[in-house]
Amino acid sequence: MSTLAADYEKTDMGTIQIAPEVIEIIAGLATIEVQGVAGMSGGLAGGIAELLGRKNLSKGVKVEVGQREAAVDVSIIVEYGNRIPEIASDIQRNVKRSIETMTGLHVVEVNVHIHDVHFKTNDKPDEDEAHRVK
Repeated sequence: MSTLAADYEKTDMGTIQIAPEVIEIIAGLATIEVQGVAGMSGGLAGGIAELLGRKNLSKGVKVEVGQREAAVDVSIIVEYGNRIPEIASDIQRNVKRSIETMTGLHVVEVNVHIHDVHFKTNDKPDEDEAHRVK
């Protein structure tokens, strides 16, 4: 999906325009709030941004925004041992609720793409290895 600039909304006091980047940030934050999400998957461009030290809150999020509606794609990494369908469903609900509450836009779809599984590493050495040499 491509990111499109939203049309201006006219009010009695003037115009209101929400940048697509704002929707991406809201969706990214709503996604990482969900239990079982290890992180966002931004692909090569996201990895380069991290190497340069730039913190990108919209990493792994693509939006298409119209005047009244928005569609969102999020790419995530899940923590091993969690039920992927439940995580994806929780993300869809949280992203939709967050965007609609904060912007007033109607979210027509939230597509969740699982790109990887994160395994927790055990930093503590085995008991046998710790006592092996004295």
